[in-house]
Amino acid sequence: MEREWRIISSHAHPGRADLKSHGEETLDPIQSPFPRFLSERSLLCPGICGSCGMSINNNLNDALQKLKLTAADGTSDNVEGCLDCLLQALAQNNAETSLKVQESGILHVFPRLLSPHCSCTAKVANVIAEIAKNEFMRNSCVDTALIPPLVQLLNNRDQEVLLQTGRALGNICYDSHALQAQLINMGVIPTLVQLLGIHSEHTALTEMCLVAFGNLAEIESSKEQFASTKIADELVKLFKKQTEHEKKEMIFEVLAPLAEHDVIKLQLVDAGLVDCLLELVQETVDSNKEDDISELKTASDLMVLLLLGDESMQKLFDAGKGSVFQKVLSWLPSNNHQLQLAGALAIANFARNDGNCIHMVEIGIVQKLLDLLDRHVEEGNVTVQHAALSALRNLAIPVSNKAKMLSAGVAEQVLKFLKSEMPPVQFKLLGTLRMLIDAQAEAADKLGKNIKLVERLVEWCDAKDHAGVMGESNRLLSALIRHSKSKDVVKAIVQSGGVKHLVTMATSEHVIMQNEALVALGLIAALELGTAEQDLENAKLVEILHKLISDDSSAPEIKYNSMIMICTIMGSELLRKEAQNMPFKEVVSKLRRHENKLVAQQALVTEQRLIIES
Repeated sequence: MEREWRIISSHAHPGRADLKSHGEETLDPIQSPFPRFLSERSLLCPGICGSCGMSINNNLNDALQKLKLTAADGTSDNVEGCLDCLLQALAQNNAETSLKVQESGILHVFPRLLSPHCSCTAKVANVIAEIAKNEFMRNSCVDTALIPPLVQLLNNRDQEVLLQTGRALGNICYDSHALQAQLINMGVIPTLVQLLGIHSEHTALTEMCLVAFGNLAEIESSKEQFASTKIADELVKLFKKQTEHEKKEMIFEVLAPLAEHDVIKLQLVDAGLVDCLLELVQETVDSNKEDDISELKTASDLMVLLLLGDESMQKLFDAGKGSVFQKVLSWLPSNNHQLQLAGALAIANFARNDGNCIHMVEIGIVQKLLDLLDRHVEEGNVTVQHAALSALRNLAIPVSNKAKMLSAGVAEQVLKFLKSEMPPVQFKLLGTLRMLIDAQAEAADKLGKNIKLVERLVEWCDAKDHAGVMGESNRLLSALIRHSKSKDVVKAIVQSGGVKHLVTMATSEHVIMQNEALVALGLIAALELGTAEQDLENAKLVEILHKLISDDSSAPEIKYNSMIMICTIMGSELLRKEAQNMPFKEVVSKLRRHENKLVAQQALVTEQRLIIES
């Protein structure tokens, strides 16, 4: 769930942040039970105006009238008492008082009073912050043009003015991405970053900035602005000083969305965030305290997030010598599931580069991952299974790693998870096996003869609720045939009912999957046409081939392989008769003039074959 700019109250618990955590339901801002962080100000006896000592209810109308007169005569002197009365009335009954403010029309007075030279500016901003807690007041605040002068006040040096201005802007823009985007366009981000640096010792101001950052960072257009500031340096500097869990959590709330941007990832690495995170992990790993467990998870998750950027990942890998890389290796054998998960995910991210993959396989990381998986075979942690399989899949991509990983027993270990009913685990299991057998004939032959595997693949090819699993199952079926070129493998797949899925795969919207299916079907027809012809007819292969070569949008390689397939199925009387009843000759004749020479040449060959068989 997206985080929103929480309502900031001036009547608050000191040192607390009004933040919305991940996954939490949106609450009415007025009724929000979240702790406020701004200290209480100007506390007066209930019902008595601190300016005149009169009853607030009796004096509120006079105060509103005086403020209206101020607008009329162009002066701003002697209005502080009115503002005090108004603030006290808001504290007594915010909604009712705000409605009276709206009806009185005095909001039009406020833009002129929001002047850096006006002595009552902080109180005016405070009033705006209070009335903007009410949803029905926010449009009025926007319509009376309060946002521009408030944004200008962020350049003020007075801390009280800054604090109340931040509250006012935050409450007006609460739950409105459009208004928050407007603030971004007005340049508030560089200003707030500068404020954070200048006022880092002022708790309330610091937390006001963090709350704003956490919400603005959710808007995509903010990332570039943040990247052009010193936000990384300021946040890391602030993080290093924190000892309280809640303060760290506030900073984490800002770091997480910012770290999604590749430039900011690198800036955070350069600023030293990684050392802070490693230190935090070390401090909390053996603790059973709820706060420490939370910090451990957040820190390790953020570490993994930093590795999603190519530059930041390579910097932290540092040719296998980086402190982060060395540290995450020690997380794999840990007894802490969170560290196991983070370690495996980190390895998977480091393995996005072929050079890194080769180095990691050479130093024995595969065995560490296999040991980790072995600990999670029986009723294991699904997220750890998924992460470890992801790492193995990525490591298996370089050609030079495949044979080594097969020799290490990766395929056998992965097959232990065939019984898994969890789609994420199934998906990574399939991807790992497909990567391993790429151009590995012996391994493809061995796996293709594994009836339990083939039957499971055929079952998953029908997993319509999980497109990823369905797609990977089809691709692995095709890969077993293409890389083994084995009659025994083809027989196993045909007998298990896999043919119909490969024919369906030939109609995929993805050209690469279409091509893989056609090549596999071509091998089936070449090696075991008699065994497969009935399944091919039932799956309407001939009709699909005609559509593929007739469709102008079909890629050249699809047309080419489809025509090869047409020639091959002529060896089946059943399929040949079906093909003779369709207008193949006309379509193929047109393809002889195709701009792709290979397609044109194959069209000539196919046309001749069709003539011979007619």
